[in-house]
Amino acid sequence: MALTNGPNLNSVPASGQQTLSTNYLDLNGSGGWAQQYLPDLMEKEAEVFGPRTISGFLSQVGAEESMTADQVIWSEQGRLHLSYKGNVSHATAGANPGTGVASIAQITIEDDIDGNVGAGFTAANHGIRVNDTIIVSNSDGVFKCLVAVVADDVIDVLPYGQSALSANTVSKATTILVYGSEYGKGQSYVTAAGTTNTTDARGANEPAFKTFSNKPVIMKDYYEVSGSDVARVGWIETTSESGQSGYMWYLKAEADTRARFNDYVEMAMLEGELALAASEVQGSTIVAGSTTNATLDAGTEGLFAAIESRGNITSGVTGVNAATDLAEFDAILAEFDKQGAIEENMMFVNRATSLAMDDMLASMNSYGAGGTSYGVFNNSEDMALNLGFSGFRRGSYDFYKSDMRYLNDKATRGEINRVAGSDAIRGVIIPAGVSSVYDQALGKNLKRPFLHVRYRASQTDNRKMKTWVTGSVGATTSALDAMQIHYLSERCLVTQGANNFMLMK
Repeated sequence: MALTNGPNLNSVPASGQQTLSTNYLDLNGSGGWAQQYLPDLMEKEAEVFGPRTISGFLSQVGAEESMTADQVIWSEQGRLHLSYKGNVSHATAGANPGTGVASIAQITIEDDIDGNVGAGFTAANHGIRVNDTIIVSNSDGVFKCLVAVVADDVIDVLPYGQSALSANTVSKATTILVYGSEYGKGQSYVTAAGTTNTTDARGANEPAFKTFSNKPVIMKDYYEVSGSDVARVGWIETTSESGQSGYMWYLKAEADTRARFNDYVEMAMLEGELALAASEVQGSTIVAGSTTNATLDAGTEGLFAAIESRGNITSGVTGVNAATDLAEFDAILAEFDKQGAIEENMMFVNRATSLAMDDMLASMNSYGAGGTSYGVFNNSEDMALNLGFSGFRRGSYDFYKSDMRYLNDKATRGEINRVAGSDAIRGVIIPAGVSSVYDQALGKNLKRPFLHVRYRASQTDNRKMKTWVTGSVGATTSALDAMQIHYLSERCLVTQGANNFMLMK
């Protein structure tokens, strides 16, 4: 019987019955091969808590890519258009260049439209220039203006309409948007002070970048069976696709440890937290035995933490009232409109939120309708359903909803959420597709999935999911009268464009 390599099977048969790490047969991750062809391998056990593993969240939405450094660094380009927050006042307005007439208003730029000051933006290097046409909006109304003078973070503006801004003798919070420019016939570029620019240069606006980073965390575990009990090892004679025949081995009891470790790897990518500089864990030393110390790398940023830090949070769609839930869901769409407006999104939610959304959609009599494209699933609704997703369309957005077992199971997030109150996590909304980022290592723009995993690997060692065997049983490596099967993974999560993500709490 030929053995076909599955997604998690990298074993090759050994010529003899040797318990090597290279010929271990993973009953859980062999693409279902063992369960399909060797049903008699499985002991008659009642799994009273179901299959017990979590939903495979990252395998459904993420991609994986290797890395070699201690951290992954990426840069995200800021918004294309120039929009700012500031204050407007007439009291200190300067003179209109060329006429000597007092300028109608003076605006002090404080931060960009997202409230960012410092990282990639300072008041003195904003993108507003002389001869720009802008919209000025505050409690007095909306005004179209021409920029006359730019003095660092202060600009003097001339309105096209009535000089109603002259009433602003008291500073007022103001939003500013650049929508174009205007020049007279034969007019050259002018300096920020409004005088003729002999170099005929205006000053170019450079794209603004924000740099983010994450670092991998090392996770370990092992399973041990004594030399006396090694008879529990089972052997299978197989033939590989290349025609190589030999033996592979398995341990039924070890499968639980391996499955639990695989879940730990995924949960760490969801729940991971970076330690604060003043925290107890930052720089702590862990004593291994009595002689070896190791300094912690202070965590990794998981999905939930990334969205809370840089993304969006909603407390809506609770199931209390279907009409209210619809209004709250539309508020989510309005927030996405303010960001990248990614049209296809994956939703992973707990049972209560999933039912609330079902009721909301049922009240519209349009569940699963509205022209859902299923583009993520090769335009196949059947494929989406087979993978456990239901699709619906609202506005210009397609959503693919799936229950997330991790948020329901009492032994994982289920019970934590029950007692967490407003801090409970009910689900996540994740943009599908890819975005462009600047890769600092390669020095160029690349397209990568919004959410993906980076794992440590080199030409000699792949630490994505590493397994090896030690002890005196089989291939002897030590005097230990046992067989130890070790698991190790070193990885981190990259949450790219977190402003397009939504955390449901």
